[in-house]
Amino acid sequence: MGLVVSRPGALAAVEMATRGGKCLLAMAQRDTTAASPNPRDLQSVGTVAFLMEDLPLTDGGRRVELDGLRRGKVVSLIGVDVLIAEVQPLDEEDPGDEWGPAVEALARYLHTHADLRSFLDQQRRSKEPMSWVNLACQHLPITASARQKLLESDPLERCLKISRGLDALLRKEKGD
Repeated sequence: MGLVVSRPGALAAVEMATRGGKCLLAMAQRDTTAASPNPRDLQSVGTVAFLMEDLPLTDGGRRVELDGLRRGKVVSLIGVDVLIAEVQPLDEEDPGDEWGPAVEALARYLHTHADLRSFLDQQRRSKEPMSWVNLACQHLPITASARQKLLESDPLERCLKISRGLDALLRKEKGD
């Protein structure tokens, strides 16, 4: 996932990740209008990510490329300007045959959106089906709250939501 980072606290977090193993926890804000989010403004489940690329921008911000490794839940969060989290990794488990409907729904959706399919093919780093589905979900036209609900759900529930949601998007686009 590519992001532009400009807030001082987020810039400091990227700097810390650069110096210390290049891992960080990417969390969404509950209220995106909060200028300086405090711990209560952040979701409790995020993505433990590897900092693949960190490029300075002319305005002082940074363009970063994150590679999601796994979901993580915040156990504790400390700090004022820069937040440091203790994170409990969340198991993905193996959804087994349950991922099939999500992958099939994704294939139907991508069949009608060749530009998105081409983009995702370039971004894909893993051959795992759930990794492919999770990558695609980052780029679907859904709200941030819907994306957060997917992140918080277990693999079986996530697959069901994805398959239902993608089929609903296709029906809406076709005018059904």
